[in-house]
Amino acid sequence: MFMGASTQQGEEIAIKSRKIVKSLIKDKISGFNLLEIDIMERIVHSTADIDYADLVRFSNNFTDIALKSLRANEDILTDITMVKSGITQYNGNVECFIKNKDVIAISKENQITRAAASVEFASQNDFEGVIVIGNAPTALFKAIELFNEGKLNVKAIIGVPVGFVAASESKEELSKSKIPYIITNGPKGGTPVAVAAINSLISKI
Repeated sequence: MFMGASTQQGEEIAIKSRKIVKSLIKDKISGFNLLEIDIMERIVHSTADIDYADLVRFSNNFTDIALKSLRANEDILTDITMVKSGITQYNGNVECFIKNKDVIAISKENQITRAAASVEFASQNDFEGVIVIGNAPTALFKAIELFNEGKLNVKAIIGVPVGFVAASESKEELSKSKIPYIITNGPKGGTPVAVAAINSLISKI
């Protein structure tokens, strides 16, 4: 099965599409390792937007540390259920707490978004693993804050929230932290980008 295709026709389409992507971004991937290239190709394939080949940034240790965590079947935490639904073929736990009643209570009590409260809840419940954020910059800011305070055992973050309010700033903040990361420069990002990145990693376990 290639890129989630479940039929021969689907696999043929996926393979042909990836060949097209490779040809479109071949001049943009110099200096990246093979897994970083695979992630970039998946993102471009999933979005049909070759600009991502110029927007994606990795910390030096992201792929090695994220893979180590996933190979140990550590948890994956997502900011919204749509991102969780897109993650396939993983043997560990994939969690999204945004509808959890305790998270809703934390959100109301602290006057923060449920996405941020979800990260707070995870930190209080022994989360250890990879965080995948495609939509909520507030969740990304909270993850960085809790990591810096020694309260969140996050091994790596896929931080690609989309939007014009705080998304760029949250990603820039992540790039300045000590957390291994993948980000997209500027306001672009979203669920397809986040899912493409994590599924690329999972496929290499």
